[in-house]
Amino acid sequence: MNPLFDAIVSAHQQLRPQVRVTPLERSVLLSQQLGCELYLKCDHLQHTGSFKFRGASNKLRLLDSEQRRRGVIAASTGNHGQAVALAGQLMGVGVTVYAPETAASIKLDTIRALGGTVERVPGDALNAELAGEQAAREQGKTYISPYNDEQVIAGQGTCGMELVEQLTGLDAVFVAVGGGGYIAGIGTVLRQLSPNTQLIACWPENATSMYSALEAGHIFPVEEQHTLSDGTAGGVEPGAVTFPLCQQLIDRKVLVSETEIKHAMRRIAASDRWIIEGAAGVALAAAIKLAPEYQGKKVAVVLCGKNIVLEKYLKAIANAHP
Repeated sequence: MNPLFDAIVSAHQQLRPQVRVTPLERSVLLSQQLGCELYLKCDHLQHTGSFKFRGASNKLRLLDSEQRRRGVIAASTGNHGQAVALAGQLMGVGVTVYAPETAASIKLDTIRALGGTVERVPGDALNAELAGEQAAREQGKTYISPYNDEQVIAGQGTCGMELVEQLTGLDAVFVAVGGGGYIAGIGTVLRQLSPNTQLIACWPENATSMYSALEAGHIFPVEEQHTLSDGTAGGVEPGAVTFPLCQQLIDRKVLVSETEIKHAMRRIAASDRWIIEGAAGVALAAAIKLAPEYQGKKVAVVLCGKNIVLEKYLKAIANAHP
């Protein structure tokens, strides 16, 4: 009996066709260059350009009619906000997104274009989360956490269901980690349906909140530096439900440098013609780094999103000379 796994199976059935089944593609060039069978799980092709639409759609699907009428609040640097906004638009639920002042304005414009209302909050992502939670309490609305919610995690886990249906015998899956909802969902599926697959968690060395918590055995505030992987940056809430799941499910942890992230982003543009955001670059960089250990093995890199501001992207790959 695993209630989370059961919830993922249910989401996997119920969320279609709203939530796309994204392709798993073998990268011919990267496989040849790295010496392993490298597959790309193209979740950057999910609606809104990231995996977050999975969790947002599942959470909204499970609201009762009164909760739908009242509307919902989310906190986001972009991807989660866009995901909740589109899910709300498709399901007729009003959405307000609390975002840190530092969030890219183009991402906030997209949230508004998807019918969401944006409230900007001074400080970092954690501040926006706390402000959003408080507003939800005061206004009697449902707060939709980007990761600290089992129904959201169950939605993210649908990516894992697709993976095991698309390819058997995977030796390893590389996933970038922020709050841990995505890897917890994917890992729950792998543990049940593909227990021999190694789950490899990946972080930028500049932003290690969950990594540091797992190393220490408890959640604590971690000072983070700037990273291209803005999607994984930001603190982990005390008491986050993802923490024990990550403790149980992650087989290996890898840190990558900003230089390695940029090189990975440039490399996949050259090999497969994909524009990916920094967080997806983290997972690919980790796979490139560990490739010598996986010679001849089947590995999947989860490309979690593509939502990076163009100028930032061009600067990153220009700085990553081959």
